[in-house]
Amino acid sequence: MLNGVPVPPDRASAARTVAAVLAAGGRVALTTHVNADGDGVGSEVALWHLLADRGVTASIANPTPIPERFEFLVPNGADHSSRAAKEIEAADVVVVLDISDLGRLGDLQHAIKRSHPVACLDHHVSVGSLPEGPRLVTPEAAATAELVFDLASAVGWPLTPEAARALYVGILTDTGAFRFANTSPRVLRIAGALLERGVDPESIYQSVYASAPEGRVRLMAEVLQTLVVEPDVGLAWVTVPPDALRRHNATADDLDGIVEYPRSIAGVRLALLFRTIAHGRVKVSFRSVGDVNVAELSHRFGGGGHTRAAGASFEGPLAEVQETVLAAAREYLRGR
Repeated sequence: MLNGVPVPPDRASAARTVAAVLAAGGRVALTTHVNADGDGVGSEVALWHLLADRGVTASIANPTPIPERFEFLVPNGADHSSRAAKEIEAADVVVVLDISDLGRLGDLQHAIKRSHPVACLDHHVSVGSLPEGPRLVTPEAAATAELVFDLASAVGWPLTPEAARALYVGILTDTGAFRFANTSPRVLRIAGALLERGVDPESIYQSVYASAPEGRVRLMAEVLQTLVVEPDVGLAWVTVPPDALRRHNATADDLDGIVEYPRSIAGVRLALLFRTIAHGRVKVSFRSVGDVNVAELSHRFGGGGHTRAAGASFEGPLAEVQETVLAAAREYLRGR
């Protein structure tokens, strides 16, 4: 164990099956979902350090660029996302982190299908659709970074300060800076162990939360102007205007956290964020409080996630998607 945090036996066993395919001298491609978040990036960067220290040639090969605010974590020469498909096809092993569904890997899903084996570390509630391979999938974990910590602990891999910093970012962001319901006693102990490895929480806060470009703040202000609240059912939602990202020179990462504002309104049990994405599709982010299980609701639409945070994407015009999702949300809330 690392710093007195024991690994549950089932996780330790699964971790050893993953580690068994990550042999020294091999070539490993690490990837995560489109529009990677702090947990996805932190987990793959930490694993990159762990593998590099063991003589394994690893590369980060993501379907979309790493968000600017997480670039401070990425070692020089580690990120090959600009040629991700080629990196995956050339790898001996692919490790998919923070997602177990092919559909969340964007254009890389075809390259993944041709790769074997495909290991997976994930903490989402999903049956998964990846090709066969070793799995360390635990929905009870607060973040995938927690599972990378468990992997290192179970097989005795030393945790360097650089790996610890990346894991801390993963845990910090996926627990909402230790505010969300997934903030468990265990993950707080892990965070403490990471601090003992030299992590500087203030500098990480500055990089992740206090270095916003002006466009991100102006985007937030515009999106919040679309707020609609239905207090009778405890529902609230915001909508990203179709051209808002372009006008504010912003990215999808700049939307992170905006849906928390409608969720923070007194009496709101379910909050939604609607935005148009590529190929005329609409992405919906679900957030909830109390006994509202948004993973259950999003599964109706082919989505997934956690009890309090989930998402799904839809084909069709924004207005039609909103009508469909809002009707389902009202029905769901009235039944609880």
